[in-house]
Amino acid sequence: MANDREILREIWEGKIPVHFKLSADETDVEPEEYFLLIPRLSYFPLVTDKVRKHFLRFVSNELQDGEMWMDSNGTPLKWHFPIGVLYDLLVGTDGTLPWHVTVHFSKFPDDILIRCPNKEIVEAHFMSSLKEADVLKHRGQVVSAMQKKDHNQLWLGLVNDKFDQFWAVNRRLMEPIPDQDGFKHIPVRCYAEDGTYQQKLVAPSTASGQKRLLQDLLDDFSTPVRKAVEARTHGVTVPESTPLQWLSEHLSYPDNFLHLCLSYA
Repeated sequence: MANDREILREIWEGKIPVHFKLSADETDVEPEEYFLLIPRLSYFPLVTDKVRKHFLRFVSNELQDGEMWMDSNGTPLKWHFPIGVLYDLLVGTDGTLPWHVTVHFSKFPDDILIRCPNKEIVEAHFMSSLKEADVLKHRGQVVSAMQKKDHNQLWLGLVNDKFDQFWAVNRRLMEPIPDQDGFKHIPVRCYAEDGTYQQKLVAPSTASGQKRLLQDLLDDFSTPVRKAVEARTHGVTVPESTPLQWLSEHLSYPDNFLHLCLSYA
C-alpha cells in the first residue's frame, strides 16, 4: 500500500491561490475582487460558497438564483474535474500566480458544462469515480466491502480537507491484490492539451511480472501521428522511470484516479 506518508501529505496539502473577479456582463458596478487559497485535490463547488456569497451582492435580483459558473481566460471550468487538473491543463507549470478566474451568474454554457445545483451532485460524481477506480484495481471488492460510514468518512475527509480522516479509510483502497505485487489495472485518465481525456486498461506489470514505468504508459497513449513525451500531475513533471504502481499509490487524486496531463511532440 501507499507508505511514503510524507509524499501523501505533501500532495494533500497542495493549494493554488486564486483571484476571482465578477464578469463585467453581470453588473454595472466594479465589485471588490476575491482571493482564496484552495486545495488542488478538491472540486470548485466544494470551496466557492464564499465566492458566490461575495459576488451575489453586486448582481441584479433576476440573477440571484442563477447557477454560478466560472471560466479561465475564456475557457469554462468543468466542476467535475479536480481543481488541480484544471489548473495543470489551462495554466500549466509555467503559469503565473494567482490563477485568474472569472465568475458568472448568467448565460450558463449548457453545451460545455454539466449543471451542479448542489453538493450532493458532487458527492455522487466522486463516489462513482471512486467505485470505478476500485473496479479497475480490485474488481470492486474493497468498496463493496465498506460500510456506509466508511464512504461518508472518505467524502467528509475530502470536503473538510482532513488528511488523517480521509486516509484512515483510503489506505484500504491502496492495498495490492492478495498474492500480487500491485493492482489489477491502474485507474488513469490522460488529458490532451484541449482538455479531452482518454482511459485505457493499463496494467502495472507485464505478463512476466516486470514493473511497467511511466514511459510505458506514454507509449500506450502515443499515436502514429503524435508521440506523448511528458506527463504532469499536481503541478510537477513526472520522471519517465517512475513505476506505474507507485504512481497510482502516491499521486492519485482522492477519487483514486491518476490524472495525467500529457504533452505531445
